Amino acid sequence: MACQMGTQDRLSRIVAGVILIGFAMITGNPIGWLGIIPLVTGVIGWCLIYGPLGINTCEERSQEHGGH
Repeated sequence: MACQMGTQDRLSRIVAGVILIGFAMITGNPIGWLGIIPLVTGVIGWCLIYGPLGINTCEERSQEHGGH
């Protein structure tokens, strides 16, 4: 799997997932368990929907050793 998500994208998904899961645990509302989706996609750095939509928020890696 190629990189699709940048650091900010992954971090925001992880935070949103934790908040939604916490909401589900506190209130008992099962909708909050949908937070598992952004949490998992943020942790693994890959989203099924990004491919067909052509979305890529991954930062370009710079050449660290002064290569061409």
